[in-house]
Order: sequence, then C-alpha cells, then structure tokens
Amino acid sequence: MSENADLLPHEQPAPPRTDLWIAAVFFVFGATVAWLAFLMPRYADQKGEIYTAPGLVPGFYGVVIFLLSIWLAVRAVRQGALRPSGKEATGSQPKGTSDLRLAGAAALGLVFVVGLIGRVPFWLASAIFVAMFTILFDWQSTQPWPVRARRIGEAVLLGVVTGIAVTLVFEKVFYVRLP
Repeated sequence: MSENADLLPHEQPAPPRTDLWIAAVFFVFGATVAWLAFLMPRYADQKGEIYTAPGLVPGFYGVVIFLLSIWLAVRAVRQGALRPSGKEATGSQPKGTSDLRLAGAAALGLVFVVGLIGRVPFWLASAIFVAMFTILFDWQSTQPWPVRARRIGEAVLLGVVTGIAVTLVFEKVFYVRLP
C-alpha cells in the first residue's frame, strides 16, 4: 500500500516542514485548551456528577489535539522536516487549489454563522453548509459534466440527511433548542 493512499488522485501531501509547523501550532493550542479546561471548576466544586464538570469535554479535546500534534511532529521529523538542506523527502510544495479551497471553507463558515443561522431553519442551514462544503472539496474540473452533476446531487442529498440528523440529535438526544 502506498504512503499516499489516503489522498485523492489530484492531491499531493504537504511537505514535512509544513506538517512540523502545523504540529507546533496545534501543540500550543491543545496544551492551552487542556490547561484552561483544568482551571475550570471541578467535580468537587460542582457537587454533582463528574459529567457535569464544565471543563471535561474541552479538556478531553485539548488532550486529544495535544497528543495528535505530537504524532504529527514525529511523523514530519521522520519524513525529513529537520533536514538542513531544506529538501524534504516528499518533494516540493504541492500545487493545486489548496489556498483557494481553504479560503472557500472560511467563507462558507462565515456564510453559515452570519448569513444562515437564525434566518432559515437550522436543518436547512446545516444542509446548505454541508452540501456546499462537499461540493467545494469534491469538485474536480477534469471530470466530465455527468459525473460532476451526479456528485452535486450526492452532495445535496448528504447535506439534507446531515442537516436533519444533526437537528434531531441535538433536539432529541441533547435537548438543545436550535435557532
């Protein structure tokens, strides 16, 4: 099995040095989240069950991000991120539309939070966000139009199912009133 088996055919892996920088940022972020969660009120302060401690979930996420950042850093170093020549094992900077897609994802997040939430039912806002996000990251200009049309249909179906499922889970399982 090839090392890049998880990538789509048109994608290339990020250089190891980029992975190392990302690992450093997430290391600091995960450690900060875990520490701030640790400083939140504890079980003894809550006089209730441990599951009601407000820092439990953020602390768990912070520890997971912290540990995954270490794993990413080790993998990047093994792939040559610290080689003095500046040449990484996987080659040069990947080409493609990664920056454009990242900007598109950020724009979609803003449209979801600022433009859709509170203006349309939550299930519809979620459906639109998931469908557009899927279309954005699945779009390949080299595909023929019938394939692209099928992928758009699949993305819309995925968005509707996800929007309904998320709404039902939050309202029926977690008892959260959604906007």
